[in-house]
Amino acid sequence: NAPDLAEVAVDGLVTATDPGDGPARCGTVAVMVRYQSQVGVFRGTTPLDTPPELVPSPASFARTFLDEKVLAHLRKLGLPPSPVCDDATFLRRVTIDIAGRLPTTYETEAFLADSEAGKRDRLIDRLLDSEDYAHNFATKWSAILRNKRANNELHRHGSYAFYDWIRESIAENKPYSEFVRDIITATGEPGANPAVIWYRQVSDINQQVEDASQLFLGQRLQCARCHHHPFEKWGTDDYFELAAFFSRIGRKKGLQPGEDRLFHNRGVASAKGPKGTHKAAVLGTEPAELPIDTDPRQELADWMIAADNPFFAKSLVNRYWKHFFAVGLVEPEDDMRVTNPATNPELLDAMAAAFVEHGYDMKWLIREICRSTTYQLSAVPNEFNAQDRQSYSRFFARRLPAEIALDAIDELTGSQTSFAGVLPGTRAVELPDPNFDNYFLTVFGRPNADSACECERGSEANLAQSLHLINSADILGKPSGSRATSLSEDAETPVAEKIDQIYMVALSRHPSPDETAEIEAYLAERADRAKEAWEDVVWSLLNTKEFLFNH
Repeated sequence: NAPDLAEVAVDGLVTATDPGDGPARCGTVAVMVRYQSQVGVFRGTTPLDTPPELVPSPASFARTFLDEKVLAHLRKLGLPPSPVCDDATFLRRVTIDIAGRLPTTYETEAFLADSEAGKRDRLIDRLLDSEDYAHNFATKWSAILRNKRANNELHRHGSYAFYDWIRESIAENKPYSEFVRDIITATGEPGANPAVIWYRQVSDINQQVEDASQLFLGQRLQCARCHHHPFEKWGTDDYFELAAFFSRIGRKKGLQPGEDRLFHNRGVASAKGPKGTHKAAVLGTEPAELPIDTDPRQELADWMIAADNPFFAKSLVNRYWKHFFAVGLVEPEDDMRVTNPATNPELLDAMAAAFVEHGYDMKWLIREICRSTTYQLSAVPNEFNAQDRQSYSRFFARRLPAEIALDAIDELTGSQTSFAGVLPGTRAVELPDPNFDNYFLTVFGRPNADSACECERGSEANLAQSLHLINSADILGKPSGSRATSLSEDAETPVAEKIDQIYMVALSRHPSPDETAEIEAYLAERADRAKEAWEDVVWSLLNTKEFLFNH
């Protein structure tokens, strides 16, 4: 699973890949061995030959139990981590990741001026208590729960209601176990129980099995519908035994035009597969008789959220770990096969166990991740970890998600993007579904909510994005917004202070003396065209990697 670290010869000999003249690589590799229907995994470690004293001690590195597991792995690899990032970088990073927006100038000034111990922890708590946190994660969940409209008019009410239900669940910190149970067992009308909207897009029994297992268990069962999974232990029996739990869902026309009412259709829970009819059974168990008066989805939910379920908690903590670190402990984050092991199994196990112990508290999980030294490391590599993409020896910089990038540009330029069908002032990160036509969001990778896979969201920078930022009439028009106007018309504030203001908005930091001097010289040369000159400054800032990336 890591061809850059090792290669396998035809006789089975695993050899560490020679980087040639480039920097040394280290990490963990997994090699799958398959014979007929049996699979096994060999895991190997390729360490660096570095002096042990270069890797920090637990006393100087570990703030949380997560750090202890990360550091133990780094020490095994001999991989020194980057230092902790500065306050300005942390403020911008954590505000984007939790709240889905840039810090305000007031927040930045107050945070940088705060000299009290524990200010980073207090910032994390404030962000988790904000409405922005709920909107940001509602957008994430709305996409993978396939909240979209096949009919823009008939489905609008249901889609908006489902988004609001997700947002309110996150805002009130509903335990993840209850959140999933409410979706899996959803019954009734969208107006009274918006969670039933999940069953609008996930409408047939195969979609229900595959989305539920991939979303909430990290198990991709699509192959098992027709044959034994080639890289896993699941076969067609497992697939259709799981499908039986969804076999008693009844539908009829609801009060809302275009929406169904869901109900429990009394009867035996069973599903017909290629080998005959299968009774309900959760993964890894034998079929059992279920009461015909009880909705079998209740039994499925009971098993899913049980503390001893080997898949449920791991799936969520791996998904959230990837949200904050760009790379999951298991990649892809929803393909947690035996033959696709975690790069740090001890960390995944410990985090999942603690998540269960804390009552599936999603805010607790986010708080622990963001409080960790691991999350607060600098994105600037040292001489040893430039090639690291799996051990979290530094923060992995990544492009801003489409919605957050557009909102950031709007904030920097003072030019608000409008969307039809929502109130004026609605930000992109607050849109309830992807049925809002906007080319920027499309080209920057907003998901279409067509599947349960987060891979739908484009995260890589590409040429189309660069061309759009440089040549698009829409983007070229934004720098003429209120930001440049107010800066050019303000004759009282010194130019250096105005440059500092715009840097605080865009990058959450003060400009360097060289940056200030360069912009002052540019503005002085164009003093007769002050507004156009300030527009150039704004446009230049929004095209920098420092602005467009979370680092």
